[in-house]
Amino acid sequence: MKLPNGYGSVSKLSGKRRYPYVVRKTVGYHYDEEKDKIILDYVIIGYAKSKAEGLNMLAEYNNNPYDAEANKLTFSDIYKRWSEEKFPLVSEASIKSYEASYKDMSALHNKKFADLKLKDLQDVIDSSDKNYPMIKKMKILLNQMYKYAMKYDLVGKDYAKYVEIAKHKKEWQPKYDEEKHLEMELVNKLWSFKDDFMTQTILMLIYSGPRIGEMLEVRLEDVNLEERWFYIRKAKTNNGIRPVPIADAVYPFFKKFYESSKCGYLFHREDGSKWNYDNYRDRFVAYFKPLGLYRTPHCTRHTCISMLTAAYVDERFIKKIVGHSGNGNVTEEVYTHLEIKELRNEINKLEALLPATSNMKKDATQCE
Repeated sequence: MKLPNGYGSVSKLSGKRRYPYVVRKTVGYHYDEEKDKIILDYVIIGYAKSKAEGLNMLAEYNNNPYDAEANKLTFSDIYKRWSEEKFPLVSEASIKSYEASYKDMSALHNKKFADLKLKDLQDVIDSSDKNYPMIKKMKILLNQMYKYAMKYDLVGKDYAKYVEIAKHKKEWQPKYDEEKHLEMELVNKLWSFKDDFMTQTILMLIYSGPRIGEMLEVRLEDVNLEERWFYIRKAKTNNGIRPVPIADAVYPFFKKFYESSKCGYLFHREDGSKWNYDNYRDRFVAYFKPLGLYRTPHCTRHTCISMLTAAYVDERFIKKIVGHSGNGNVTEEVYTHLEIKELRNEINKLEALLPATSNMKKDATQCE
């Protein structure tokens, strides 16, 4: 069957090849003076095992043309391009998570991105020895990379959205309950050790609800002690970019950390230097280990949400405070002084959950 003019061609190459059919598309022509003839210019869309597969590739390309030069780009090339655009917008913790997922997919690194099929992606997922949370992060990275590639017409089809990870979730049995919130009784006990440096960091997280990666990136210029709020500029999602109210109960800790910082960041070590995610996480885990508990910093976020719910804070305020989806495009919102005050009033409802709150607040001022 003769293909329409300008549609492209599928031709069989000589010799014994794994992919013997070349799929090409004419994109123009030029005059060769030496040969005194018109030479067609074309791009190679790809190579196929059969003519039928090649015709399908050609049909997909004509239906949704993309940069055929992308055939030269490997998985690693696309990751590099994507990360250069993505990383300046996310937290250090998110970057480390993406880098770990990329490393776990080393089998794909040197393969041409445009040649990858669903089977290639599914195989690297199914052959992984990682647990479900890590596999889920690998899937997220694939989604992000294919979204980027589709955005810039580097591929014609998004195979990432068809990758299945459900069976890994079914097989996975978490060794620890990392995301479980801290019981209110335990939160009350933390206040008994409010003079301890590490305890103060935990209470700061519980009473404001940010992800640890977000808190670690808060700079001093993002903190307004007078109006009692801080601004998160680097977050996992657009909804995560937001102002966060500082509860009165933990305000003295925020003031203390602000004034003792030597690194320009609010959340810092005892000596004033900047934390990195791994070091803080290790200290956090070690803090709860003597209690027979395994907890990671993320549990403080769940604790905040649980406490806000218990304090009868309206769901729309909870979403604004913790940066959940559904609170609008925060990056385009201008928060007024009245709105900040309203959020602070809501976060202060947490004090009602504590016994003898007034005494605690009075004692906490000693940290100033």
